[in-house]
Amino acid sequence: MSVLHDLAPRSRRSEPGRRRPVPAAATPATTTPAGPGYARRHAADYDRWFAESAATPATVATLACLAGPGPVLELGVGTGRIALPLARTGLDVHGIEASEAMLRQLRAKPGGTELPVVLGDFADVPVAGRFTLVYAAGGSFCELPDRDAQQRCLAGVAARLTPGGLLALDAHVPEALAVAAASGVPEVVSESDDHLVLCHRRIDHATQSCRSHYLVHEGGRTHHVRVRSRYASPGELDLMAEAAGLRLMARHGSWDKAPFTGDSTSHVSVYTRR
Repeated sequence: MSVLHDLAPRSRRSEPGRRRPVPAAATPATTTPAGPGYARRHAADYDRWFAESAATPATVATLACLAGPGPVLELGVGTGRIALPLARTGLDVHGIEASEAMLRQLRAKPGGTELPVVLGDFADVPVAGRFTLVYAAGGSFCELPDRDAQQRCLAGVAARLTPGGLLALDAHVPEALAVAAASGVPEVVSESDDHLVLCHRRIDHATQSCRSHYLVHEGGRTHHVRVRSRYASPGELDLMAEAAGLRLMARHGSWDKAPFTGDSTSHVSVYTRR
């Protein structure tokens, strides 16, 4: 789930479990991680409800500029919303995904069978090789369940970066997230002639977590999709990155490189190896 879609416009799958590389033509075994509940139940609907985003072209363009010669790794590749168009720029794009159902959706798309994907928990960065760029888009990084998982992920990324390699991720600004949640007004995430997606959030300051409730009305039925995320301030992310051997190189207010200001509701942060 792209928790950031409704602001910056995934994950995403982060449940721990066994992992193995998945050949492009293979069907993942049922013993591999299944991913969060929404990924298992709504993978076939995900692109229709959530994946369309005005931010996608800017995200792909910025990542292509950051990537250098590649290869590139996406954490929580999902159905390939970012990875597939990024691969079409000529980059060698790899992915990690915990949901078999989401991975099947990716494989069914043009170019999807050619994308190397490891089925597993991206908190562990379970891939071989090194990358010029590792990225997590659409709020995927914050779907890791706690600080330990996020810290482990950052350390794993640092170990997989080439000299001068970069990590890019996006996230909500917690203060803006809290204001939106306190308003009690649901946000319109997506709408078309045949569906409407609304989001209501609840913040738990004690656990530093956000529960996003998505209500999807389509075909006379309403679906309830729940996503939990662990938010962190930009400063806390910088400290965690520093502990992992990374340092902040740039911070923007969006993927199109708008300035990060006091009015920004989300941020895109780029880190490099120290």
